[in-house]
Amino acid sequence: MQKEIEITMAPEDMESVTILKENLSYALKVDVVRIKDYQILKRSIDARSRKVIYRLQVRVFIDETPVPEVFNVEYQNVRDAKPIIIVGAGPAGLFAALQCIENGLKPIVLERGKDVKQRRRDLAAINKEGIVNTESNYCYGEGGAGTYSDGKLYTRSNKRGDINKVLQAFVQHGATEDILIDARPHIGTNKLPHIITAIRETILNAGGEVYFDQKVTDILIDFGKIKGVEINNDHKLYADAVILATGHSARDIYELLHHKGILVEAKPFALGVRIEHPQAIIDAAQYHCDVRSEFLPPAYYSLVEQVGNRGVFSFCMCPGGIIAPCATYQNEIVVNGWSPSKRNNPFANSGTVVQITLEDVKGDDPLRMMHFQAEIEQRAFRLGGGDLVAPGQRMVDFVEGRVSIDLPKNSYLPGTRSVMLKDTLPDFVASSLKNALPVFGRKMKGYYTNEAILVGVESRSSSPVRIPRDRETFQHPQVAGLYPCAEGAGYAGGIVSAAIDGVNCANAVLKTY
Repeated sequence: MQKEIEITMAPEDMESVTILKENLSYALKVDVVRIKDYQILKRSIDARSRKVIYRLQVRVFIDETPVPEVFNVEYQNVRDAKPIIIVGAGPAGLFAALQCIENGLKPIVLERGKDVKQRRRDLAAINKEGIVNTESNYCYGEGGAGTYSDGKLYTRSNKRGDINKVLQAFVQHGATEDILIDARPHIGTNKLPHIITAIRETILNAGGEVYFDQKVTDILIDFGKIKGVEINNDHKLYADAVILATGHSARDIYELLHHKGILVEAKPFALGVRIEHPQAIIDAAQYHCDVRSEFLPPAYYSLVEQVGNRGVFSFCMCPGGIIAPCATYQNEIVVNGWSPSKRNNPFANSGTVVQITLEDVKGDDPLRMMHFQAEIEQRAFRLGGGDLVAPGQRMVDFVEGRVSIDLPKNSYLPGTRSVMLKDTLPDFVASSLKNALPVFGRKMKGYYTNEAILVGVESRSSSPVRIPRDRETFQHPQVAGLYPCAEGAGYAGGIVSAAIDGVNCANAVLKTY
């Protein structure tokens, strides 16, 4: 007999099988010896009261021994199958490739950047020397932006596809099974590169192909139908279908499509700053304690407030994290955040952004939101003074309109410079943040403090351009065989949702071809 039940556990008891079984026995009113096994289905922290607890959803096996569930996709050999070009080796491109193999199609993955091992050198140059390789950085390269943005797997995309299939594939390639049960699953920047490498090896072993330093410089179209792509301005590759999974920062792809007369659309996005606190402040606020228990992970938060007709919200929160320089072009500042798997750094950071609407940027140019985004990033670079030094300001100083005499120690390695951040941000963004931050402080004790630093600018929360596609076929309405995919096309927002969209696009290709 099997039963599913929710129980609570004290953090200090989470490692005790004996106590867990006793709790299950008490809740189900059965003798503990009848509980032959159990399976934790979901695990989350509940810190709403002063006593922090874990909530567990558990499947209990009473008087029976469970049959182990084994998830292990056997990928067929597709070496001689019909080729499908996939542009981009981020989560969308890689999962599209895996699904193509399941569907009996041969994926050919083209990535403008380098493999995960080679990318590390370019990231070191960004952090230590302020040198941006425009083809290999935090956004471009194997695994996409998520590889070195720590692998947050939380998503609300329950209706878009099979989340569990994506998570299971990560586990099959080396991720811990904890991601299957945690309410906010997370892999960690230190572990994700090895998993991405394992996915690449699966693709290659099944007869697929993966190429690096292969930048798509043209899309070949004949009478409204895809014929293939041009690579690095010097050679062409032909196929009947192209999945375009280039990510939200590939501005050259948007410009290429627009130049060729292929429909693209301006899209709302969000803009703001990355805010960093000492992790101890967040722990004290969320866990109602002076010092976080050794049995609890670094605390997380999520904040949202409506200021007038604009939403202001936190996202991509990194407990025990690092603020990273994520520029993809010279003379721009873009910041993001990541955490290692243990989340054991002394700071907590989160993007805190304001909604930007199409009405905020006048005109009818479909790339106007992208140009606006770039302008803000270039302004931040000038205000920072060069070498990827980022403009910064203490939180209360920002709200009260004064320059910070100094800046707190923080995790942004290229360095920060004290400025008036309002000179970087559009007026409506700065005023929205100034109104929201004290409110956030009333919602979360200790949040509104001059110990926190605002670092600008957080501008790549989502794509500022949408590449339209048909809802049923997933193809571009003007170009048969062109499949705009995931974040870069405006249809996803995060690793899991991008992976799901890659799977959906691969399935759409199968239906057509």
